[in-house]
This record gives sequence, structure tokens and C-alpha cells, in this order.
Amino acid sequence: MENSKPNTGKPALNNNPTPLAIKDEVRQMFDNIAPRYDFLNHFLSLGIDKIWRRKVLKIMKRHPHQQILDVASGTGDMAILASKLKPDAIFGVDISKEMLNEQQKKLRAKNLENLIKLKVADGEDLPFEPETFDIITTVFGVRNFENLEQGLSEMHRVLKKGGITIILEFSKPAKTPIKQLYQFYFTKILPFVGSKISNNSRAYTYLPESVGHFPSGKAFEEYLKNAGFGRTTSLPLTFGIASIYTGQK
Repeated sequence: MENSKPNTGKPALNNNPTPLAIKDEVRQMFDNIAPRYDFLNHFLSLGIDKIWRRKVLKIMKRHPHQQILDVASGTGDMAILASKLKPDAIFGVDISKEMLNEQQKKLRAKNLENLIKLKVADGEDLPFEPETFDIITTVFGVRNFENLEQGLSEMHRVLKKGGITIILEFSKPAKTPIKQLYQFYFTKILPFVGSKISNNSRAYTYLPESVGHFPSGKAFEEYLKNAGFGRTTSLPLTFGIASIYTGQK
């Protein structure tokens, strides 16, 4: 039988795209843009990313949320928003030390250091025991996994039975004219503005490339199912520019 899993070929970041080389380059890329990441994120999305995160929070409220893990936590917008649920603990992991350093500054300012604990770690090799967390969130992070199957399997491993994984990720609009407008903005405007403000042109050409290679909708749900998740869902947001995916253990 033909393999039904979609292609997730990654954009090559260098001339020798071995897994370690790509992962190190992604880490370095995010380390470099960390100080400007929040401003660019909100500016380039016109603030819509904040609305999307609040939709993730609404889903979280409907499930047990004593122990929360935020994978690819970055500068911490999702982890900090999740603190409104008053869980027992939130853990944030990311491969970029500088992104977590930026998050730590926010936690200190908001007096959340005792609630949200940060660790530099690879999402494809999570440093936690099996069945530790009630909820796992990942916001704009899974498309950067070198091995998507491995990353999702790790989330499944550390999730409690009955727990839920919620993933917010960019997707690809299918309808005209949104599809054409999105393509123009993502491939022309965003890389130009992003590179000028961040002084890192590669980071903002990598973004549309990584989204273009990433499965969306039902195709991504198949990856969740193959990792062991059940009751999978996909919810397109803002004409399909982004989607929220869920899967339960």
C-alpha cells in the first residue's frame, strides 16, 4: 500500500543539510532574532497572533490543566497567557537559549518565575517522564522540528492519559483571492520588513519556506494520529492563515 503520509521536506538552510546542521542553524537563527522577535511577531501579524493564542487558551480551559508544558516556548507569550488558568506548574522548553532569556525577563517583570520554569531542550527529546502533563501547547514551533514524527511522539509520551495537545501553526489558505494575497505578503512583504528590522534576512525567508513545506489541515491530523493521538481536530483561523490542531491521548 502506498504511504499516505504527506511530504514534509524541509527547506535546506545550508549546503550540507544534515539533521544536526539544520537544527543548529535554526537554533542560531532564533538566538539572533530573539531581542526583536516579539515586536516583529506582533507587527507582521498585525496583532492577530494574540487573538489566535486566546483561542488556544479557551480550549485549554475546557480540560484539566494542573500541569502544562509549552514546547518551543520561545519568548513565552503562550506560557504567560496560560498562567491565567492558575495551574500548579508550567514548563517551557526551547532549543534557543536567547529566546528563553527574553522570556525570563518577562517572567521576572510579571512575577511568574515561580510558576513558569524554563529549560533549554529539544522538542524531539523532551527531558520529562512519561505521562507528566495534562496539556501540551506548541505555538508556531512544530514546523521547525527536524523530525516531525519524533517531536509529536515525544509530546504523546509525556502527556497524561486523557490529556490534550494543542498546536497553533501557520497553514496555507486555499481560496482566491486570500491565497494570492497571503502568498504575496508572506514571500515579498514579510521577508523584506523582517530582514530590515531584525538584520537577519535568512530568518524571514526561512519562515515562508518552512510554512510552504509543512502539512496543514487533515494532512497534519494524520501525523497526530500516527503519533498515537486520537480525537484529532483542525480549526482554520483567519481565512486559513493559521490553524489550531488538537489531539488527545
